[in-house]
Amino acid sequence: MDWDDLRVFLGVARTGGLSAAAPGLRMDPATVGRRVARLEQALGLALFLKGPGGYALTEAGARLLPHAEAAEEAARLAAEAGRGGAGGLSGQVRIGAPDGCANFLLPQVAARLRAVNPGLEIQILALPRMVSLSRREADFAVTLTPPDGGRLVVRKVSEYRLHLAQRRDAPPVRTPEDLRGRPVVGYIPDMIFDRALDYGPEAGLPPPALASNAVAVQLMLLRQGGVGVVHDFALPFAPELGRILTDRVSLRRAYFLVRHDADRRSERMNRIAAALTEGLRAEIARLEAEVALTEASRGRDVEG
Repeated sequence: MDWDDLRVFLGVARTGGLSAAAPGLRMDPATVGRRVARLEQALGLALFLKGPGGYALTEAGARLLPHAEAAEEAARLAAEAGRGGAGGLSGQVRIGAPDGCANFLLPQVAARLRAVNPGLEIQILALPRMVSLSRREADFAVTLTPPDGGRLVVRKVSEYRLHLAQRRDAPPVRTPEDLRGRPVVGYIPDMIFDRALDYGPEAGLPPPALASNAVAVQLMLLRQGGVGVVHDFALPFAPELGRILTDRVSLRRAYFLVRHDADRRSERMNRIAAALTEGLRAEIARLEAEVALTEASRGRDVEG
C-alpha cells in the first residue's frame, strides 16, 4: 500500500470531496479521484459512498481512517527526526483563529517567530467560525471557549480586555444615558459562532444598528461613527477611537490554544505551541499597555 494514496484518502475523508481535498493535496480533482480509485482497487474495498452531497466514508473507510491517521503521524515524526530536533524550526504550520486574534495579534507573533526560524512557513486561517482540527483544517486553533471533547490538548493562553469605544471627536459619553440614539456596532446576531462573542447583554447594549461577522469590519464601522465593544489590543490600530465608560463596562475573555493530542510526541510541535503561547501573551500585554499609556498621556480615559 502506497503511503501517498493513504494521504489522499485522508484528504478526501476530512473534506468530503475531491474538489475540496485537491488544494491541500496539491493535485487536481481528477488526480485525487484516480488515487482514491487506485487505493480502493488495491484493498478490494469501497472506501467512500459517492453522492451529490460529496464523499462519505463507508464502514470499511471508517475502519481504515484511524490506521491512516496513525501512518500520517508516524510519517510526520520520521520527517521531523530526519530534520533533527535541535536548531531552528522549519516546515509548514497552519494556525486557525477568530479574526480578532488573526488580524491584530497573530501577524506580529508570526513575523517574530519566523524572523528567528526562517525555514518556518506560517499560515494564518482567519474564519468567523470554529476551525476543525479533526478535519486537519489547521495544526493549531485559537479558541475563545475550550472544547469539551475530542483527542485534543488545550492550553489557556491569556485573558484579554474589551471596552466600549467610539471616535474621540464624538460627543462625550459620561453616563449610559448618553448612549441613547447612538448607532451600536456589533456582531450579526444569528452569526455569533461562540457565546463568548455575545457582548451586547453584558455591556447593556441594544441590538446593533451596524453589524458584521468580522471584527475588522466592526472596527471600520466604529471609525465612521457609533459605539461598540472593542478588544483593547485592537485600539492601537485605530488611534481615532477611544474607550468610554471604563468604570461601568469592562469585559474579560480568554484565548485557548488547541492542538491534536498526537502532537504531544512531536518536539517540533511542542516548541511551536510554546512559542505561540508566549508570543500571544506578550503581544496582548504589549498592546494593552500601549492603550493604557496613550490614555494616561491624555490625562484621563477618553470620554468623547
